Amino acid sequence: MPYQPPPELAELTLGEIAEQVAARKLPPVEQWAPERIGDSGMRIAADGKWFHDGTPISRPAMVRAFSGLLIRDADGAHWLLTPFEKLLIEVEDAGFIAIDMAEREGTLAFRLNTDELVVAGPEHRLAARGEAETPALYLGVRHGVEARLNRSTYEQLAEHALALGDDWTVTSQGESFSLLPT
Repeated sequence: MPYQPPPELAELTLGEIAEQVAARKLPPVEQWAPERIGDSGMRIAADGKWFHDGTPISRPAMVRAFSGLLIRDADGAHWLLTPFEKLLIEVEDAGFIAIDMAEREGTLAFRLNTDELVVAGPEHRLAARGEAETPALYLGVRHGVEARLNRSTYEQLAEHALALGDDWTVTSQGESFSLLPT
């Protein structure tokens, strides 16, 4: 069956966003402890493009499949985890790119470059890094892996913050997040 991309984020209600998030079936990587450790020969570039042995992975379905296996350890190393192998993957900046956002009823939802939806909140925190003049915003996705907000998504979020006041803070699921590095 061919892949059906999810509807545009701007068209979804909060309930539909919650359904999309709940419908995503991910491998149970937290249950796996493979003994074989190696190098995948893969890299995720700062722009979110995936490569294997220097060649771009051009099939979005393959990228989506690999992205479900992606974890980051306490030392900041990224891995592709299967029941049998733990393979190192080079990540230049973040494992994902947040390419769109929508606010619904005090909740901020983000679409990733893999078409996955993530709702910011206590389990998926927003973090600002860098300099105040050129901040970079990151969204916790899962298993320590983050998504960097692309420029247009950051601008959408900044417009939302400024509409609420002038303190560069947003709230989602009851959690407040500063858009400026501390």
